[in-house]
Amino acid sequence: MTSDWNVEIAPGVHMPLLGLGTWQARGEAVERAVGYALELGYRHVDTALMYGNEREVGRALSASGVARGEVFVTTKLWPDRAGRERETIEESLAALGLESVDLWLIHWPPGGRARADVWERLLEAQADGLARAVGVSNYTIAQLDELERATGRMPPVNQIEWSPALYDAQELRAHRERGVTLEGYSPLRTTNLRDRRLVAIAESHGVTAAQVVIRWHLEHEVVVIPKSTHPERIAENWDVFGFELSGDEVAELDDLGSGARRD
Repeated sequence: MTSDWNVEIAPGVHMPLLGLGTWQARGEAVERAVGYALELGYRHVDTALMYGNEREVGRALSASGVARGEVFVTTKLWPDRAGRERETIEESLAALGLESVDLWLIHWPPGGRARADVWERLLEAQADGLARAVGVSNYTIAQLDELERATGRMPPVNQIEWSPALYDAQELRAHRERGVTLEGYSPLRTTNLRDRRLVAIAESHGVTAAQVVIRWHLEHEVVVIPKSTHPERIAENWDVFGFELSGDEVAELDDLGSGARRD
């Protein structure tokens, strides 16, 4: 499934397992954060129309000196833009200063429904070269299945809230059985970083609890996009490739899960 810490989500489209999230980051802070992350070696940046920071993310990408083909860029369609999909992706591309994004997601199910018609518009944008891959965010398994029944195309990515505290083996297995890459957001916000089991594992490796949480995602081959605008945290979140979690440690962290990510 993965090679060199990437997962293939479409033919020739490889998504890095670790990226930088930018939710609630605005202005010069997000521009500096993205620039610093790219200097460190991050090659995956996640933004969205609703975040109001696509222009700043685009400026950081342009100023970084990193070749466009080396950076995986995701943005998202806010549900109230359903029916204006083409206009929205063109606005996002103009703000980012890009000819295409690597991944375009439906941010939330519009009106709480799967909306196969909106999914079809994303597939059209992909066919027209505006996005190398398209997917969804915050969809249930039933909604994923509904999209496939209606269009014959299963979304290759579903970005959802995910962490050890929200771990649900059945949910992960259901994504895998459908060939859907699970991408987790808010990995640290939803985790008790003082949990004694988590702290003990971190101490045994000489790393922080946050680093263990991020590494746990990688061990599960789940894409993870921790957000920060603080250079020291951005660096800490990236420094997770020098240690591994044992199978027993992964299982212990799995046991933190309530399976209660959402109704």
